[in-house]
Amino acid sequence: MVRTPQRPGLGRMLTASLLLTSSPLAAAYNLDPNSTESVTTIAKQMADDMLSFYHGDQPGGTPGLLPNPYYWWEAGAMMGSLVDYWYYTKDDSYNDLTTQGLLYQVGDTNDYMPRNQTLTEGNDDQGFWALAVMSAAENKFPDPPASKPQWLALAQAVFNTQAARWDTEHCGGGLRWQIFKWNNGFDYKNSISQGCFFALGARLALYTGNNSYADWAEKTWDWMVSVDFIDKYWRVLDGAHIGPNCTDITPYQFTYNAGTFILGAAAMYNHTEDQKWKDRLDNLLNATKVFFTGPDKNIMTEVACEPVDRCNLDQQSFKAYLSRWFAATTKWAPHTYNYVMPYLQASAVAAAKQCVGGKNGRMCGLKWNQDNYDNSTGVGQQMAAMEVTLSCIIKDRAAPVTHNTGGTSKGSPGSGGDDIGRDQPKGPSYKAITAGDKAGAAILTALVICSMIAGIVWIFIDETSDKTPMQQFRGFHSSATASIAAFAVGGGAAAVLHRNKGSREFNEKTGAAVASVSEQSSHSSTDNKRAIEEAPVTIGHVRNQSEGNHQRRLSNMPLGWPHNRTLRGSTVIEPGQGQAPSTRDLDGARQSDNEARHSSASVSSESIPERRERAE
Repeated sequence: MVRTPQRPGLGRMLTASLLLTSSPLAAAYNLDPNSTESVTTIAKQMADDMLSFYHGDQPGGTPGLLPNPYYWWEAGAMMGSLVDYWYYTKDDSYNDLTTQGLLYQVGDTNDYMPRNQTLTEGNDDQGFWALAVMSAAENKFPDPPASKPQWLALAQAVFNTQAARWDTEHCGGGLRWQIFKWNNGFDYKNSISQGCFFALGARLALYTGNNSYADWAEKTWDWMVSVDFIDKYWRVLDGAHIGPNCTDITPYQFTYNAGTFILGAAAMYNHTEDQKWKDRLDNLLNATKVFFTGPDKNIMTEVACEPVDRCNLDQQSFKAYLSRWFAATTKWAPHTYNYVMPYLQASAVAAAKQCVGGKNGRMCGLKWNQDNYDNSTGVGQQMAAMEVTLSCIIKDRAAPVTHNTGGTSKGSPGSGGDDIGRDQPKGPSYKAITAGDKAGAAILTALVICSMIAGIVWIFIDETSDKTPMQQFRGFHSSATASIAAFAVGGGAAAVLHRNKGSREFNEKTGAAVASVSEQSSHSSTDNKRAIEEAPVTIGHVRNQSEGNHQRRLSNMPLGWPHNRTLRGSTVIEPGQGQAPSTRDLDGARQSDNEARHSSASVSSESIPERRERAE
């Protein structure tokens, strides 16, 4: 439902203005979670505000990308939220934008591995795009043109690439967090990567009827339990490193980790009708009570970071996914409706009351369990508020379709192409080197070398000398050898003098010793200069000067050197001064440019491996 703008009278405008300035919650949405009209009207405004951050459909923008500092994966999650928006409201205002974004980022082999994301793309990132197109297939979002990749085929392609990355060499299985070996986090196996893969496999099994997907889902669940990422209390913990064989578990709980396994377990229960999946689902749901706070313990909260104000840009969106997947679960496991709906409705009302920020006075905040607006705005906050609001009317919406119950999206079980199992970025393709290429390269190399030699010869030729260039070149070798020998002799003499100075020279940090060294250096320089200046000098013919003997300076140092102290460099430490500070080690001082992806309610999130040294 689209609200028609009206022009209020002056009195009403003044009244609204006073209300906005007098109370931060006066202009908040007054959501009725049991009213379809209330839900869809408010969700429309939330979606509009969410898309105010997106410019991919505008001239100069890139479809499917959010601006910095948002990562690529969150754009895929946002496209999934727009699929949900259409599913709940049937408002097609954003359908073209959504289709454009979902198709533009598919990459060369239609599996969501675009080359421009190799610096940041992890298995979980790719998985979020796959879950978005899986929702498009299940909810019968309008299919792309026949010439374009189809929603189901895209989801299958992602699944194929990830199944081939299953790593049995470390920790006995599981997907690594990162896809590419040189990305920070390649040595970490996290629950969200497994969760996306698990939920995708379960949903593909349910949609297609192909039990090979279900086998992979079962395998993923068993591995999660074996490494205690799903522990005996049914908590879904964040992950661990492969170095200690995945035993250094990061014990933080995030809403989206639990949400992926709840969604996948519901799909597996619907597909298999096996009691064990119902039990697993119910136990996971019961463990999510930790995420609901407030006076009645029913307001969704990102407990690992919200209470300590440590939610990073990623984590600000996590509640959107638990809201989305809670609602979807009620369609595949209807017995869960009475459990999850009170949580969703209470959270939706609380979230709507927080939407009082921004210049328009209706941007949504992060913390739903408090009365005061937390002054945070962003894509994640808008997406979360919109998803939890829409979830209130899930009961009146159609169940997800399958291939046998009305699904129209066409699949491609073998899709994924050259990206299947790939963990190295693709480089540019070069043509084969021919004999002509080699000959041309040899000629160019010879020309460069000759040019360098000619330049060196030109630099060392003395234009003031009476000798020919060839005579100078012949004498250069002997002169250089003599200079090196003289330098070596001088160095040896200096070493002997240094050894004979005794303890007075050794204690060079005292003022007296330093002054003595400086004085000796000054006298030595004076004697040398006098000897050099008194020696007879014969100057040959100089271009553009008349014949005869001309005395010219033998040094390019300033006049009066070294007696004029104002012209000396500050290389000698004067009495009373300390030593100069050493150069700072930039490599050691450089800090990570990205805040850690994970955080805790009581511990700073920097203790978790950071999301990308996204060298961008």
